[in-house]
Amino acid sequence: MQNASTRVETQQGTLSGVVDGDIHLWRGIPYAAAPVGALRWRAPQPVTPWGGVRQAAHFPASSWQNSEYCVALGGGDPGHFSEDCLYLNVWSPAERSASLPVMVWLHGGGYSIGAGGLPPYDGKALAKRGAVVVTINYRLGHLGFFAHPALEGEDGERLYNFGLMDQIAALRWVQENIASFGGDRDNVTLFGESAGARSVMSLMTSPKAHGLFHKAIIQSSYTLPDLPRETALVRGERLAEHLNLPNATADKLRELPADAFWSLDDVHNIGPVPIVGDAVLPQPMLDVFYAGKQHAMPVLVGSNSDEASVMPVFGVDLAGQIQKLRRERRLGLGLIKLLYPGVKGDEALGRQVCRDMAFTTLGYVVMQAQQRVNQPCWRYWFDYVAEAEHQTYLHGAWHGNEVPYIFDTLGQITPSRDYVTADDLAFASGVADYWVNFARDASTSHTVLAGPVRWPAAVRGCDRLLRMGLNKRAGFRVENRFMRARMALFKRVMKHHVNLD
Repeated sequence: MQNASTRVETQQGTLSGVVDGDIHLWRGIPYAAAPVGALRWRAPQPVTPWGGVRQAAHFPASSWQNSEYCVALGGGDPGHFSEDCLYLNVWSPAERSASLPVMVWLHGGGYSIGAGGLPPYDGKALAKRGAVVVTINYRLGHLGFFAHPALEGEDGERLYNFGLMDQIAALRWVQENIASFGGDRDNVTLFGESAGARSVMSLMTSPKAHGLFHKAIIQSSYTLPDLPRETALVRGERLAEHLNLPNATADKLRELPADAFWSLDDVHNIGPVPIVGDAVLPQPMLDVFYAGKQHAMPVLVGSNSDEASVMPVFGVDLAGQIQKLRRERRLGLGLIKLLYPGVKGDEALGRQVCRDMAFTTLGYVVMQAQQRVNQPCWRYWFDYVAEAEHQTYLHGAWHGNEVPYIFDTLGQITPSRDYVTADDLAFASGVADYWVNFARDASTSHTVLAGPVRWPAAVRGCDRLLRMGLNKRAGFRVENRFMRARMALFKRVMKHHVNLD
């Protein structure tokens, strides 16, 4: 229901939200002007202030995307689409006596699907723990990540990563307005999963995002390199030709209907990575982390036990990767087998090797980068499967399975609400506690997080990790030097750009 007590003043105008029990919620708050017409493929522009009271009761339109993929893989139905999609949502406790930690969520989906208003991302449970939660929409696909010679330097600088610029604009909105919602603008945690986690890492290296957030949570980011500018420009020209615009001008490109970009074959898709070589990402993100030159801040990072579940979606043949190693004698297959004792068959070995190369090793890389800037790093390994799902998830927690545990929405979303047990819900509650405790308490001097067990940070000389879920059971345990030999090998592989293809 709407209530006058949910009225807040922002720099753009007055908002009225809704009451959801002891939480106030504002949906569909514009944080930038609609990126349509002449503003397509430009940096997000300021919102025009409004008069009167703007109702913030409904989730906004999502960025253009494939709805079927989002329902199947992205967390639910994204609703209707529009280029006018730059909106955010805020959850805050109704009773606020002090400035609260702020948690800004960047959804995943391969930079191609997703929205901030999807059911798994409901911020109510985190807000009930004493946080102000923000979820956002940002431009996806070719509307969010695109390069073409006709668009070069239009605003006096190169810009290709418009989706990342949207995220930066949302963080600026948080700095300007979050105090009105009870949030502490000096204690902002940016967190995300998959492409959202990749975005968190990108913004940790972007000069344009410096100072806009103070802590980072990286869930299941991946090791694919950024797309080089030169390659992106060639792909942009090829796409324009495919859409009957050879030698296209900027105006002609902007006249294309938005839905023209969502019926493309694989040859004309840009791939699920940002573009390096513009004002947002002047250097490759991974190279910045290798060098330990990321923005200094506390970090929480980890991945799941069956991340390889997502790889067939992107055309990766898990068994084929081992067969390729055997043919090309890369990495030394004998060494691989030594590192994975007891794993039999190319499919099973490929599942674990691909998981560790593409996902697990990144947490190790981030930990070492954090040590180079003298910042703490809390590492985790998520291996919990709901009791009723053990036969579905035979190899552990799939890519994205941790999200409803982190938001503590497991009992509200479909289909999990139909089968969760008291143990499942208790485990989810413990995970959500850790995330909010990190947002509230983590600092260079405060390096142990409260929760079901004490979770110490990995600091210089201490390679520590929290296992969440022990062989699919509800449990938490701190381990030292987790998979250390594998991680050291695959970090060297990453630095030499041996990638899955």
